[in-house]
Amino acid sequence: MHPLPERALEELTAADARRAALAYVSEAFAEAILDGIDADAFADAALCAAFRELVATFGDDKAATIAEAFAERIRCGEFSQHGRQ
Repeated sequence: MHPLPERALEELTAADARRAALAYVSEAFAEAILDGIDADAFADAALCAAFRELVATFGDDKAATIAEAFAERIRCGEFSQHGRQ
């Protein structure tokens, strides 16, 4: 994936920005796997890094609320392979 020009990044909608960010994370995940990093270890590290950023941005309570919301999203299949299109 090639970085987007700075002007293009400024013009992204919130949904487009999330899709672009997910593409970056997915590419990093794939590269780590190709380099021999265990998928579980990478996923755990990615979650830890993400929650550090959320805590730094929003604080502990809001980050915990975000984490709690993920349980229902997981149960609803939002992150399952069949849900990806």
